Amino acid sequence: MKNLFLKLCAAALVATSAAAANVQAADLHVMTSGGFTAAYKVLGPKFAAKTGDTLDTALGPSMGKSPEAIPNRLERGEPADAVIMVGYALDKLIADGKIIPGSRVELADSRIGMVVREGAPKPDIGTPDDLRQVLLHAKSIAYSDSASGVYIERELFKKLGIEDQVKSKAEMIPRIPVASVVAKGDYEVGFQQVSELLPVKGATFVGKIPESLQSVTRFAAGIPVNAQHPKEAKALLEYLASPSVQAEVKSTGLDSVSPR
Repeated sequence: MKNLFLKLCAAALVATSAAAANVQAADLHVMTSGGFTAAYKVLGPKFAAKTGDTLDTALGPSMGKSPEAIPNRLERGEPADAVIMVGYALDKLIADGKIIPGSRVELADSRIGMVVREGAPKPDIGTPDDLRQVLLHAKSIAYSDSASGVYIERELFKKLGIEDQVKSKAEMIPRIPVASVVAKGDYEVGFQQVSELLPVKGATFVGKIPESLQSVTRFAAGIPVNAQHPKEAKALLEYLASPSVQAEVKSTGLDSVSPR
């Protein structure tokens, strides 16, 4: 009888623990933009395994008119417990009252890199003059429709003094990864944030553009004012920014946050 009582107590304890775990687990809705997506895909499952929370993820750009853009998703009332996006776009959402003030977490810095088609020679772009010569001799140039592409179109070419020379052969590529059109041979060289170039097969990563010409994009995250699980979302964002995961963040082409 005593053994039966102990077994019943043990079973009740297991059931209670399982029920408590189910109560504590949350279904987090996360919106993330391109530059941090590769790191998120590595780290998200680890967070879910560690906490028992599930992650329901929507992808979209940090800005723009497309229905998938994070600000437009929030405007439509799509559920979100956390958003991961370009820092200055997040700041606008905070100013607009969409994101909880003080919830911003700095995640990573993203730099611009270049790719060529797999099998093509890797040119030297180590100095501004090296990059200038590569662009002048390239038959075609592709760049993204994100913040990095806007910088290339409006500022980089001007800084290199080649705006007029490359105008007819340089093109902004909407919606799809720049490396994919280079991999198909549609363009000779392509530029985008490194973390968005590396995952594409068929393209070879050449390197980052010189630091003196860089436009560093800060990725940050925040919690929407109508989040259903703000506590769990805060834990997720702190995990994504923690020192223990920086090796994984860097492996995707991002850089750890540097003081500004």
